[in-house]
Amino acid sequence: MHKMMIPLTRYAQFSGRASRSEYWWFQLFIFIVFMPLHVLSFIAGYIGSEALAWVSTGLGVVVWLAILVPLVSVTVRRLHDTDRSGWWYLLLLVPFANLAVLVFTLLASTPGDNRFGAPVPHV
Repeated sequence: MHKMMIPLTRYAQFSGRASRSEYWWFQLFIFIVFMPLHVLSFIAGYIGSEALAWVSTGLGVVVWLAILVPLVSVTVRRLHDTDRSGWWYLLLLVPFANLAVLVFTLLASTPGDNRFGAPVPHV
């Protein structure tokens, strides 16, 4: 559980590097947090409860706003770990080109130091 929370403690740190495991553990954390909210939304639609739909949507918006900055920062640091500028993150705005960011996050880390600093020690 500690590995999932590392990006939340470094939420506004856009410099440095993030290991592949740090990035993907955080993605798993996001999945675990949002899955119950999606189930709640599905149940709200199935039973036709407008109040439950508002609650699930409101919770989803609050959680999304809470993890937006940590998500961007860990992705930028992950790009730094593969020796790419954080500006590559803007490819997420381009249809089909956003798959390049996915590929970059899957690549192995640059061995040794790169222009963004030393590799992150594994915790």
